[in-house]
Amino acid sequence: MILSKNEIDELMKLDPPLVEDMIDPDTQIQVNGCELTVDRIFAFAGAGTSTGAGAIAFENSERVLSECTELAFDDDGWIDLPAGSYKIISREIVHIPKDAIAIARPRSSLLRCAVSVETAVWDAGYEGKSECLLIVFNEAGFRLKRGARVVQLLFMGLASETEGYAGVYQGYMTHSRHD
Repeated sequence: MILSKNEIDELMKLDPPLVEDMIDPDTQIQVNGCELTVDRIFAFAGAGTSTGAGAIAFENSERVLSECTELAFDDDGWIDLPAGSYKIISREIVHIPKDAIAIARPRSSLLRCAVSVETAVWDAGYEGKSECLLIVFNEAGFRLKRGARVVQLLFMGLASETEGYAGVYQGYMTHSRHD
């Protein structure tokens, strides 16, 4: 079952809350989820370069993450992105309970601009910021402002509590840049 605004509001009262460091909870908490905003954006290393290539195997010991370079927003907080793929990091820190998971979908405004976001599952017990893949399909590019709401997290309750996520990304970037 997907959690409603009322259930999300109750989880926001916990310590820690379900989602912290929001710009405006009244705007970001929707009837069926919570919107995450862009804080940082990265370009992947150039195509065809060995330094940009990532790798995964069955064993995480063989995992190699693609190299990225952080891009700068202008003085007004905007960035112009040509068609391509980018890594974005949310401003918000999520604290998924051990009896829930979350998935995210792009906001429809992105889709209307020929832009999308790809994500993975937020596992039960995960705490940290979120990384997503922003894909600009529009050949004319896309203009993005820091703090833009880009994805809506949908929270789903589990039938019972689980041990919770214990992977290498636990606590990812939990020290806010906005303190």
